[in-house]
Amino acid sequence: MTTVVLNGVSTLPHLGVIRAEGPDAASFLHGQLTQDFSLLGATEARLAALCTAKGRVIASFIGIRPQPELILLVCSRDILAATLKRLSMYVLRAKVKLTDATEQFALHGVAGTALTANGLDAALPPGRRTAIGEDISVVSLYPADGVPRALWIAPTDQKAPVGPTLDAALWPWSEVRSGIVTLTTPVIEAFVPQMINYESVGGVNFKKGCYPGQEIVARSQFRGTLKRRTYLAQTDAPLAAGQEVFAANDAEQPVGTVAQAAPAPDGGWSALISIQIAALEAGGLHAGAPGGPALSVQPLPYALLEDI
Repeated sequence: MTTVVLNGVSTLPHLGVIRAEGPDAASFLHGQLTQDFSLLGATEARLAALCTAKGRVIASFIGIRPQPELILLVCSRDILAATLKRLSMYVLRAKVKLTDATEQFALHGVAGTALTANGLDAALPPGRRTAIGEDISVVSLYPADGVPRALWIAPTDQKAPVGPTLDAALWPWSEVRSGIVTLTTPVIEAFVPQMINYESVGGVNFKKGCYPGQEIVARSQFRGTLKRRTYLAQTDAPLAAGQEVFAANDAEQPVGTVAQAAPAPDGGWSALISIQIAALEAGGLHAGAPGGPALSVQPLPYALLEDI
């Protein structure tokens, strides 16, 4: 494999922004999502999920609180309209206004030396928010193969980050290599949060109050019922979110699902696959069909929390 140079800036047209504004913005989202938004500080960002009553993830977000009564949720653009509609159903008397603010913001991915070129600290851990002036927020993300990355969120009339333009395929690949699943339409309701490792990367707070699906999410964690995890995988053939994964020890039934995939810059495809732990141990994984493209599993860039 060749060394991939991941230094530069990428526009992110596949992402959108939900704006939650009002005195109850934080408390409302606190009661709907898997994360603690009531205590979200100005220098923090939260990875969070919206679940059904059965604990199945229907949206994922990166959330920031640039002002005490303002929270921005960044999510995949293809699920934004349905997600906004669902959240709006539960506003009731809460003093919060939810809107699609995608057209008001420009989102960029910043990687490698482009971070320092923009005056950013490349050593910040994931989940930190840096404010540039009053309006620009930069969120530190999980690295891709050791390369630091960040999400730049700015009003459209503010400056864009400086740096060389990344090839359009590099940022989606870096997202996969970071090990963090961004939920999209093909995998809505396919996973509980732990199946995509959200409890291991700060996407679930088990100490906060109730939210839709909370009881099932907690039971999966504390009663040892978790049977699936997400792993990095590589193959020579194209992959897509929602494809089934099969294993050598069970050719009749799929053992998992491709959660996210992108072409690798040095050939082949990289993917995040959510599969049965037992199937990983058995080996012989294939995408799409028992005799489909072979999948080789690679180490995750973070440690998985053990079942409690």
